[in-house]
Amino acid sequence: MQLKQKAVALMALLLLGSAELQAQNKKLELSVEKIMRDPKWIGTSPSNVFWSEDGKKIYFYWNPEGNRQDSLYSVSADGKNIQKVSAQERRSLPSQRGEYNRAETKKVYEKNGDIFLYDIRSGKAQQVTNTVERESSPAFSHNEQKVIYTKDGNLFAWGIDNGQTVQLTDFKKGRKPADEAKDPQREWLKQQQLTLLQIVRDRKLDKDAAEKQQKLDAPHRPKEIYTEDKTVSNITLGPGERFITYQLITRPKNAKIALVPDFVTESGYTEDINTRTKVGDAQSKYEFFVYDTQRDSAYTVLMNDVAGITEQPVYLQQQKKASASPADAKPQKATPRETVIYGPYWSANGKHAVVVARSQDNKDRWIMKLDPATAKLTVLDRQRDEAWINGPGIGYGPGDMGWMPDNEHVWFHSEESGYSHLYTVNVNSGQKKALTSGKYEVSDVRLSDDEKYFYFTANKVHPGEKHFYRMPAGGGEMVQLTSLKGAHEVELSPDEKNLAIRYSYSNKPWELYVMDNKKGAKVKQVTHSLTDEFKSYDWRDPEVITFKAKDGANVNARLYRPENPTQNGPAVVFVHGAGYLQNAHRWWSSYFREYMFHNFLADQGYTVLDIDYRGSAGYGRDVRTGIYQFMGGKDLSDHVDGAKLLVDKYNVDPKRIGIYGGSYGGFITLMAMFTEPDVFAAGAALRSVTDWAHYNHGYTSNILNTPYTDSTAYAKSSPIYYAEGLKGALLICHGMVDTNVHFQDVVRLTQRLIELGKENWELAVYPVEDHGFTEPASWTDEYKRIYKLFEENLKDQK
Repeated sequence: MQLKQKAVALMALLLLGSAELQAQNKKLELSVEKIMRDPKWIGTSPSNVFWSEDGKKIYFYWNPEGNRQDSLYSVSADGKNIQKVSAQERRSLPSQRGEYNRAETKKVYEKNGDIFLYDIRSGKAQQVTNTVERESSPAFSHNEQKVIYTKDGNLFAWGIDNGQTVQLTDFKKGRKPADEAKDPQREWLKQQQLTLLQIVRDRKLDKDAAEKQQKLDAPHRPKEIYTEDKTVSNITLGPGERFITYQLITRPKNAKIALVPDFVTESGYTEDINTRTKVGDAQSKYEFFVYDTQRDSAYTVLMNDVAGITEQPVYLQQQKKASASPADAKPQKATPRETVIYGPYWSANGKHAVVVARSQDNKDRWIMKLDPATAKLTVLDRQRDEAWINGPGIGYGPGDMGWMPDNEHVWFHSEESGYSHLYTVNVNSGQKKALTSGKYEVSDVRLSDDEKYFYFTANKVHPGEKHFYRMPAGGGEMVQLTSLKGAHEVELSPDEKNLAIRYSYSNKPWELYVMDNKKGAKVKQVTHSLTDEFKSYDWRDPEVITFKAKDGANVNARLYRPENPTQNGPAVVFVHGAGYLQNAHRWWSSYFREYMFHNFLADQGYTVLDIDYRGSAGYGRDVRTGIYQFMGGKDLSDHVDGAKLLVDKYNVDPKRIGIYGGSYGGFITLMAMFTEPDVFAAGAALRSVTDWAHYNHGYTSNILNTPYTDSTAYAKSSPIYYAEGLKGALLICHGMVDTNVHFQDVVRLTQRLIELGKENWELAVYPVEDHGFTEPASWTDEYKRIYKLFEENLKDQK
């Protein structure tokens, strides 16, 4: 009997093990509900990777246990000994941000509003400040004997050896007090008193003598500089500590901030959220100054004589020419355009200073040598784009340019060739040299510590791949250090002997890897983040294809196909958002939910096309600016051409094509449904811009200029003007607390559709969602509606 019970128990265990094994081997069946769960069901990829200051550990945020939040983990440089970092160790770590001395033996940084000096060899931090007020922007003085930082809008210096703190500037809000001597009535009374009364004369002599002696005895104080109602920014101490540069910002008083009402609140009352101005509203004005401490004088650096400063954009010149009358033939005085000056960036020997300037109409960027003693600017490079200046690495901070070891050349990015490449320019002769060239883009540039090499990322192999390269500082052979197909985000170790890499592929989320800093070195995977459930599905590796647009341009796209496609089957075209973004690539997409949804659609018999339309990143200047003055032009025609490709090559029924996307993708969806109603039978527009005149200034003015200077561009580009063209089925989804694309956008469009008598549309609202949805319930509801839209309008309903 006992043996029989044991046999039964053993059989039960075998059956249970077999069932568990079958469950593990069973392929996940996708559904909207499963896809749109909390992303932790996938597994949490490592993020925010950085090295310890001594290079012995790699730190990263990770969540293998599926907790509510990620935790800090560490692993040794060889990829071994992964462990969660203790709270005590985490609190003791220096900030990732900060500045190093030239030997990289010390680091200064801000943490919790105070300044710290970290000795890398000993691993010990010294607290420089400990105050209630916030100290920020720490840096070493040029001679590295002091720590420079800002507090309450002023610049301070702390002596490393003596611990003495000195205030270097004395900026004061408001206007300088009026000088009574300038008032004639008061001056007359004063002189009368001095003339009539001896006691007044005697006391004045005593007072003047005391003030004179006090000035002789007192230490030097910085000049009082009154800023009125302007904001001080970017205060910088130059080498030799003679020149201090700073920026004054005048905020517009009449700018109108849009409010977004929040209906679901803790208080139970509707609460307004302050967001932003709308494009074309009054903008801040910027002035750049030099304070010469030797002369105790402050003066403005003016752009008035800089080449091209008065050159108006072509679109304004054309407008002026079109509306010109005989009275306009009289020469007009050219007005300098508004600009912003960034820097200065000093050479290591302290002899040269360079600044970067941007015109506020977005058409020009200048790199200029600055003589701080005279405030004279000498142009070293001018990049002008009649669309707008942008592109990888084309920024204005210290990481976007730098000095070469000879202290005579500056490196920087430019799209002069049509692609963002690396250049140098001689600050004395102005001679410029391209270090990289070709139909690819360079980004994330840095010089090696010995200044013999450049390290950077480039998509030279394919627009949809990112690899890490090393190249001699003077130009030459680009050595590709990474080899896996996909994308690599690389952090060099402090000694530059090892690479910490976040790597992913189209169907493989990001994981942490390590390798030696050598070509062909073995790559070792450190983290294994994916859940068994996620791995149980055979995620598609979408084809990255290229097709010709009607104007002859090459367009890249991702293609998802059913395992057994039917003749004249349905198709969906996905439109990525963000405008300047890339999604037809070979790495794990930030649109990972949409990627999974596309796998689900393919399982249901849909062919899915995901296009990098005109305006997308990764393909150079012409693609980037292809939407200038007309969003909904070439970017939309690329999708129409993509739909034609589906019909001509992939057996798709031309009457069964849908389109969807969010943000910019939602905008394109609306334009498609309103202006190409015979191409797309159904569309889902998510968090869509419906009228560009209501979007923000920074993004929109680049592409469409401003509504009052280029109203035609706004009318051509805004879906609300085309709503009458709607024929197919339209789903609109929008978060009610969207602080980016305001809910007002779809409210206005809704009213327009009502007034036009349109019936084949619906609006789904999400009361607690901002621009990027966060709640799984919202994602699920939204995508169930999208799937239902496609099923009802694209599938054969027999």
